[in-house]
Amino acid sequence: MHLVFLNPQGNFDPRDSHLTEHPDFGGQLVYVKELAQAMAAKGHRVDILTRRIVDADWPEFAGAEDRYPGFEDRLRILRLDCGGPAFLAKEQLWAHLPEWVENILRFYDGDGGALPDFATAHYADGGYAAALLQERAGLAFTFTGHSLGAQKLDKLGTTPGNLDDMERRFRFSRRIAAERVAMGRAARIITSTRQERMEQYAHPLYEGAIDVHDDGRFAVIPPGVNTRIFTTEPGEQDERVAAMLAARLGTASGPCIVVSSRLDEKKNILGVVKAYAASTPLQERADLVLCFRGMDDPFSAIATLPEAERAVLAPILETIEGAKLADKVRFVDLDSQEALASAYRLLARRGSVFALTAFYEPFGLAPIEAAACGLACVATRNGGPSEIFGDGSGVLVDPFDEADIARGLIEALERQDALSRQGRARVLSTYTWSRTAEGYLEVTEQARSEGPVRGQPVPKLDASDIIAAYVRAA
Repeated sequence: MHLVFLNPQGNFDPRDSHLTEHPDFGGQLVYVKELAQAMAAKGHRVDILTRRIVDADWPEFAGAEDRYPGFEDRLRILRLDCGGPAFLAKEQLWAHLPEWVENILRFYDGDGGALPDFATAHYADGGYAAALLQERAGLAFTFTGHSLGAQKLDKLGTTPGNLDDMERRFRFSRRIAAERVAMGRAARIITSTRQERMEQYAHPLYEGAIDVHDDGRFAVIPPGVNTRIFTTEPGEQDERVAAMLAARLGTASGPCIVVSSRLDEKKNILGVVKAYAASTPLQERADLVLCFRGMDDPFSAIATLPEAERAVLAPILETIEGAKLADKVRFVDLDSQEALASAYRLLARRGSVFALTAFYEPFGLAPIEAAACGLACVATRNGGPSEIFGDGSGVLVDPFDEADIARGLIEALERQDALSRQGRARVLSTYTWSRTAEGYLEVTEQARSEGPVRGQPVPKLDASDIIAAYVRAA
């Protein structure tokens, strides 16, 4: 088949430039890249469609086309213009998506004259673009939301008093309207877990757009791990990373508690730091290693960060200083997935554990990457990790309870050897990109036989009335 991924926001390029360094370039892009490569490896032709950026700050994304090494014959990165040449945050893209869709149709008209056989749309903007393509050309699609606007609206504490400000910042009226359109028109909605389906898509703001009890409209397909990179086998970066860790950890040679995340409040890095600061037994058993890409010394780097990231980092540093833990908390800058995997492998040999204590995690790719490298895992019980580690291959904790986080970390350190073996086996049996691709391809074949879900004409992107009514009622 000829398959197309719709991902208007993104930084796809052969070097993974800036990957995970920006809120618009997070785990969603890793997901799309790995899934596209897995589909190409199975013999399908795959295009990743994204937006072209001609901007001095983003020189990697100016070309109209790129290829990943090893996939040159089967996988293209195609960058199409919309909204001018400069980088635009995802909240600024909505008005330009019809232009993007026009350019998609124009591109394929000149590229042999035939559209791809099927589309898979990612995030709300990809879903809306897919709905427009379906309306214009009949191209059927699946929709993978990754995260939904309704949950973000709730978590930010949106009220009638701050609704206008929230709308200016996050464009909720457009995002949620786009999600409703994509849900209504998608041949299938892909979720990573059943919990994601039953909790996120049942939100009142999606009432009338989708019925979570309609099994024919959903498919649960977990994402996977790049087992070429995240493995217990030696890697090319191991020697370099070993020297880096030796420099950062000094004479400490025992286990570590490892946290690797972007500076996002919902990831609750502060919860781990506070749990560690309050627990003498934890401090006696392990050092705390915080991996922040691009920052060897957060104490000096904090002044250069965007305001939102400073707000997350400041209380972390204050907690470390207040508890006098400068000699127990280490900061490591790992500049690639390969370096991260090397650090995981090397730290696993010391009996270390990985911690993800997000307030809510839709799936939980980070802990299964860590588990694939041999780290025992401690993860939030809220969201996908409860399904991943529900078999006992990891330790689940309450992210709102620092004492429970400490309890889980101590348990994982005590059971590190067994959890390391169980967690790795769990990943290899269930969470690989090859298995994810098989799930998508099975759904694609089913959906192609059914034909596109036409639905109503694609409406104007405006859910402000239903959002206002929901916020008033809540």
